Amino acid sequence: MTTSHRITVLTQADCALCEHAKTVLAKAGADHPLDITEIDLTSEEGRRLGAEAGVLFAPGVLLNGEPFSYGRLSERRLRRALKAATTIGPTPTSPTS
Repeated sequence: MTTSHRITVLTQADCALCEHAKTVLAKAGADHPLDITEIDLTSEEGRRLGAEAGVLFAPGVLLNGEPFSYGRLSERRLRRALKAATTIGPTPTSPTS
């Protein structure tokens, strides 16, 4: 079974780095299953998530619910993180007594 990675992208209007992030995510999505959600950083939810994740400016990227980056998204760093997350995989659950 292949694990789909949850990606949340906090964007804003007229943001060239946001467009770059979307391009990087599309490329990475060709090799890794990604579930991408885009949220406007200026919305109530976007401001809340941005504050919780420490996003100083758009685009903010959360990988599987954890802060990953803000500003220019590095394709190399993203691919390494996706590969590592896939290799580690989910923690097996303990049998119940």
